[in-house]
Amino acid sequence: MTITVSPSIKLKQLELSDAPDIFRIIDSQREYLRKWLPFVDYTKEVTDTRLFIISTLDTPEKRSELTFVIHLDGKFVGIIGFKDTDKANKKTEIGYWLSEEYQKRGIVSQSVKRLMVLAFEELGINRIQIKCATGNIPSKSIPQRLGFSLEGIERDGELLSDGVFTDLEVFSMLKKDFKKLKYQQ
Repeated sequence: MTITVSPSIKLKQLELSDAPDIFRIIDSQREYLRKWLPFVDYTKEVTDTRLFIISTLDTPEKRSELTFVIHLDGKFVGIIGFKDTDKANKKTEIGYWLSEEYQKRGIVSQSVKRLMVLAFEELGINRIQIKCATGNIPSKSIPQRLGFSLEGIERDGELLSDGVFTDLEVFSMLKKDFKKLKYQQ
């Protein structure tokens, strides 16, 4: 599945062939990415990335998640997708990361908006949440900009690479809120 976000931004469903591109970015930006992404320290070679992709693709359909690579003008720049989806309660979470050199261009904001449309209008989701480390200003500005509500703080919600827990800000958007905002953005 490929989703067009804009003429230059496309979301392509994750495939095993994406492993070298993903690993290349992780390996070349370890210090930048590891600040907020605990998996970076465990990704030591392209095989680790392949194993992650295989585990994502081999999930039973009932529990499978849609994960996409973000392409800007045909070049891999990051990952975005749904996680921890609870189909019975019609809720999911959106997670993302982006190569440092492509920050502050609206790529993730536009991609999140497109996944919101997919979730609410095509997948029957009623609630989307985004969790961001309290200190990760660029990441949490995305749900703030898109009209998500800050619900609160998940204390010590994630163990970072340096062995220190960080609090997570939990943002949510309900389908009814999205319908009100949809044409205002």
